[in-house]
Amino acid sequence: MSIWDRVKNEALNQFIEVIEWLDESGNTIVYRFPVHNQEIKNGAQLIVRESQAAVFVFEGQVADVFSPGRYTIEGGNTPILSKLGAWKYGFNSPIKSEVYFVNTKQFTDAKWGTANPVMLRDADFGIVRLRAFGAYSLRVADPQTFIKEITGTNGHFQVEDIDGQLKGQSSPNFPTRSAK
Repeated sequence: MSIWDRVKNEALNQFIEVIEWLDESGNTIVYRFPVHNQEIKNGAQLIVRESQAAVFVFEGQVADVFSPGRYTIEGGNTPILSKLGAWKYGFNSPIKSEVYFVNTKQFTDAKWGTANPVMLRDADFGIVRLRAFGAYSLRVADPQTFIKEITGTNGHFQVEDIDGQLKGQSSPNFPTRSAK
């Protein structure tokens, strides 16, 4: 690849001007917006829709959380000032940033249940095989904490991904709580 092809490709990749996410799946909790080399153009427009929050991560640290609205990412609030300043790095800017969209809507009708019957001793009935099932709802109230403590750098986190975590916490506690 010639130097001019590389410059042309880098210039084209620089022109991401609108950062937004439309959830077509209905079950995605966190989505990392794909940006070439994690470099966001100075002056880009960030659109955060109702029932969303956008978490801006700069050099591995959460820099800001944006509520619904339209924002211009520029100078004082973006890490990338210009690709032209990256000549000495061969157009591989050492400053990286990411935008994670967090769905803040309520996810309903998530199922839970005991994997196997729980054996309990009852004075009247002897050994009883007990199972439990139900449904729960969840909603992300603090996007920054959710990303730091639950999803990490996972760029596509869905309701099914948290299902296993919740079931792992509730099912083992069920026998001791139901025996009381």
